[in-house]
Amino acid sequence: MKILVCITSVPDTTSKISFANNNTQLDPNGVTFIIGPYDDYALARAVELKEAGQATHITALNVGLADTEPVIRKALAIGADDAIRVNAAPVDSWFVAAQIAEAAKSGNYDLVMMGRESIDYNSGVVHSFVAEMLGWQVVTPVMKLEVEGSTLSMSREIEGGKEFVKANLPLVVGCQEPIAEWKIPSMRGIMSARTKQLQVLEPTATDLKVNTLSFELPPAKSGCKYVDSANVEQLVSMLKSEAKVI
Repeated sequence: MKILVCITSVPDTTSKISFANNNTQLDPNGVTFIIGPYDDYALARAVELKEAGQATHITALNVGLADTEPVIRKALAIGADDAIRVNAAPVDSWFVAAQIAEAAKSGNYDLVMMGRESIDYNSGVVHSFVAEMLGWQVVTPVMKLEVEGSTLSMSREIEGGKEFVKANLPLVVGCQEPIAEWKIPSMRGIMSARTKQLQVLEPTATDLKVNTLSFELPPAKSGCKYVDSANVEQLVSMLKSEAKVI
């Protein structure tokens, strides 16, 4: 079974974000970039499947410019056998999905794994777009994944509980915790990542569906107001006049 694991390069959640060029793009200065946390789970589970002899090859794929290569090298250090970088900025979910679908077709992959969503745009639709373009089934968000020949047994969260699903390969899955434990690259993995192939491809021509006009930060949090526990009337009045529903 050949697995294509799609990874995003996203700002670390502790980074302070600002925008440049009249708020039309992220300012990368001072920002640490990481593999998207949900993508990390997908990669970790793919590596576990290979270690168990249920997968033969893992390719990591990223749609991004050259500055994403350190993140791709980390995926190689964790356990991917090789990597592909599609040389384009991932500014549109449909565009990104088209690049992934093209790679999945040309590489004859059996399983496409990715996070349930990225933590920058949080669209949560790329896996469904990819499956539609390929004519494959899609299951998301997957919390558990087991391989039984050409059939995958999975569990996922639904409103009010869990759903247990079986589907045949080929398949697209969007992953989340606790499908696997995040893996930390070993020194051996870091050294071997330097010699693993990282192929750079030019993007497939695809119309953009989204045009971003500008970005803005959420309003800063205001200070807390304290009300004496005995003064219920004041609390009720403040809730009516000052509280905002977000």
